[in-house]
Amino acid sequence: MDQKLRTDAERIVRHAIASVLPDRAVERALEGMEFPGRVFVAAVGKAAWQMARTAVDCLGPRISGGVAVTKYGHVMGPIEGVECIEAGHPVPDENSFRGTERILQLTGDLRETDTVLFLLSGGGSALFEKPLIPAQELQHITNQLLACGADIVQINTIRKRLSAVKGGRFAQWCFPARIETVVLSDVLGDRLDMIASGPAAADSSTCEQAVQIARDCGLELSARAWECLQTETPKALTNVHTRIIGSVRQLCAAAAEECRRLGYETVLLTDQLCCEAREAGSFLSSVLRSHSGSGRRLAFLAGGETVVHLTGRGKGGRNQELALGAAEGLSGLRCCVISVGSDGTDGPTDAAGGYADGDTLSELARKGLTPAAVLRENDAYHALRAVDGLIFTGPTGTNVNDVAVALVDIG
Repeated sequence: MDQKLRTDAERIVRHAIASVLPDRAVERALEGMEFPGRVFVAAVGKAAWQMARTAVDCLGPRISGGVAVTKYGHVMGPIEGVECIEAGHPVPDENSFRGTERILQLTGDLRETDTVLFLLSGGGSALFEKPLIPAQELQHITNQLLACGADIVQINTIRKRLSAVKGGRFAQWCFPARIETVVLSDVLGDRLDMIASGPAAADSSTCEQAVQIARDCGLELSARAWECLQTETPKALTNVHTRIIGSVRQLCAAAAEECRRLGYETVLLTDQLCCEAREAGSFLSSVLRSHSGSGRRLAFLAGGETVVHLTGRGKGGRNQELALGAAEGLSGLRCCVISVGSDGTDGPTDAAGGYADGDTLSELARKGLTPAAVLRENDAYHALRAVDGLIFTGPTGTNVNDVAVALVDIG
């Protein structure tokens, strides 16, 4: 393993993640906000704890109550006046439903002068849920969508129609109170109605689109679920004001800043990456092969959210598959690819992502492993662990998609 490249790569992604932590961004969003009546905090998503803590630090006794629902392992301690609940992601579970019910109870008797401070971040689609169909069926549908490689927009177009709180319905529930929504975006293009399936955003998707997605994905649906897909969602809301405080664009910009500081000429390839994870890795390695040996230190950045089609029963995540997908093309080069999720967790694993360089393929071979066989089993986690290719950050307190960094060094 090329330790210098590894050190540079990790430094770049850690700097990028630090730049999109929500603390100061939430503070700036709250500056100048007026709250004529009671203030209730509802925080949902992988960054919910961090965002709720900052809100309490800023507003203190002005807050009349709060609930934060986040992913397991993401609560870092108690928050005064805020009930913190950990729940299932990417598939909702009983704690998701319980946490959502607590938020609905908190906001069940609002007046026109009240304000709901709605702190929203990625992961909210699973964590904030009151299903209109049996919970087991909702979980089955979510698993089907994930397994077929549906992207986040397709998944959320379906999920919002199966929910009593998504697709603008939470905003309707809170009416006549005002909702001030503060958002960390994990959706490419920052589409408000798709971030966490848009609980407080007018829905731009249609029933026709939802039905077509269900057919294209071959979803197994009950008669009740088909009925929900054909029931339209709110198309206009009058009680919501929204501001986005972080996105993958900022993540990429910060990564580029650190690349340049370390002496790399830097190119942003895209901040809307949305293809198959292993194909993204293969593409990045081909870019590096084209520039290897140029005598220049180069960095190529790609932000977004790739997808994985499940064909095996292994363990891994999209960032780990991206890194492993680059391994063969990197073989023998003074180059590397690192890819991480900004939330610090990649798929159902404790790793944030993966790393591969010019030595990874030979190191895998010494362990009796080939990328193709590993990827067929979707077992990138164990393969990368065997060659010290996993990246660990722990839960970061933010969530604005993923960033991949591809480095070319001289020598």
